Amino acid sequence: MSRILPAALVLLSFAFAFLPSAPIPSTEAAEPNVPDTNIIFRNATIYDGTGEKPTKGDVHIKGDKIAAVGKVGKIKGAMEVDAEGLVICPGFIDLHTHCDSGLTSKTGRFNKNYITQGCTLAVTGNCGSGPVDVAAYFRNLDEGVGTNVIHLATHNSIRNRVMGNANRAPTADELKKMEELVDRAMKDGAWGMSTGLIYNPGTYAKTDEIIALAKVVNKHGGMYASHIRNESGALLDAVEEALLIGKESGCRVHISHIKASGKAVWGSSGRAVALIENARKKGAQVTADQYPYIASSTSLRATLVPTKYREGTNKEFVARLDDPKIGPQLKADIEKALGGREGGKTIQIARYSPNAKWNGKTIAAIAEAEKKQPIDIVLEIERNGGAQIVNFGMSEDDVRIYMKQPWVATASDGGVQSPGPTVPHPRNYGTFPRKIGYYAIEEKLIPVEFAIRSSTGLPADILKLTDRGYLKPGYFADVVIFDPKTFRDTATFEKPHQFAVGVKWVLVNGHVAINNGEYRNILGGRVLRHAVR
Repeated sequence: MSRILPAALVLLSFAFAFLPSAPIPSTEAAEPNVPDTNIIFRNATIYDGTGEKPTKGDVHIKGDKIAAVGKVGKIKGAMEVDAEGLVICPGFIDLHTHCDSGLTSKTGRFNKNYITQGCTLAVTGNCGSGPVDVAAYFRNLDEGVGTNVIHLATHNSIRNRVMGNANRAPTADELKKMEELVDRAMKDGAWGMSTGLIYNPGTYAKTDEIIALAKVVNKHGGMYASHIRNESGALLDAVEEALLIGKESGCRVHISHIKASGKAVWGSSGRAVALIENARKKGAQVTADQYPYIASSTSLRATLVPTKYREGTNKEFVARLDDPKIGPQLKADIEKALGGREGGKTIQIARYSPNAKWNGKTIAAIAEAEKKQPIDIVLEIERNGGAQIVNFGMSEDDVRIYMKQPWVATASDGGVQSPGPTVPHPRNYGTFPRKIGYYAIEEKLIPVEFAIRSSTGLPADILKLTDRGYLKPGYFADVVIFDPKTFRDTATFEKPHQFAVGVKWVLVNGHVAINNGEYRNILGGRVLRHAVR
């Protein structure tokens, strides 16, 4: 447990009482809010984000920056915290979140379920979906946000704005309009572009369309991040497509939440790793991220309904279910997909608004209780607006193989959450402590310094950040101090709304969001805009 040195006890309490609780709303020209923080963490175990072995020493935080790392002498006016037995490291950077809408809400903008994991930077705009108007989104976040935020241009949302949910190639004029929207997003500070090639309408985009848009991204020095076209039987083909897009556009490539989904492809992670390693040896800039769980989470429709049936509006989709010709084939195709998921035993409802009693139960269990067939439950859900689900489709062996790769970062694929009637994926609350606390500290699958690098220095390098992700003097004070004995995830698939434990301090740009284990509603984050070329 951290101990405040007696000489500084009164001063520490006094100073924190006057720390600003929220940044001043800013514009591009405005000065960022800098706290009066002046703290020295003494005798800590220092993991600096490089992946090197830890050292024992001190870290001095002054204002919004790291002032010194190593041996720090007495500094007049500085508060001192005894961090003996505690780990101090850079704040965790989550490359893949869906926090977009949550961060713009009154309570969600604190991003508590991420702060309590030690996360200080969230990347939004993933899987091709999210705000298209980057400038407006950033203006909202400038009013106050708990974590730093980076945003990606969203291919699916941009395509939908230009041509709707259409299953066809864009016309020349439509492609030009999409290029202009991507260009505008990059000029407004987006760090790249994301695609979600299993989701509508991005799933209807051919490779040449994505290459054309990625060329615009490359012009601005951005990255291409992709939920690739297939994570199951055609996994390797989908990786190849991502590599081709990078080669033809010039963009560095990042594969989101890399996995091998479905029993039929368990064990294929090694081949995917070899494919990426080979590309890297030839000079390709390709990386990936992963959440440390054997289950994924998305919509029921994206999981079970083939893309050819998902064009147009929801009303048109329901009409297909009732069509005398299309309906029977659609039903048969969904039943086939259910068969590959043990008749619905591996699909758990996370959120279904029309009947919250189904939340947390599998399709198979609901069907048994309702005395219906699993297909009937799926069709009822889809007729009533669909559901978010948790899909148990991965093997532990594949998860561990990906986790050992030095180019695979840690990322949650989660969003802003607060306790309620839903039963979401536990990754929303536990990704980082699970990777570090369970897999590294308990299981010893990977060294602690490797696990911390995958959450700090590596994602910073992938984003090409030059002032975050490492404990270095002059870098921004995004810092986490945790107890390695207790830093663990507590969220489970049955009870996911449980915050992580063991974090003693979190500083975001020097603002103290967790103070000696006590969470505080602090809006210390900033919008990080990509430099305009």
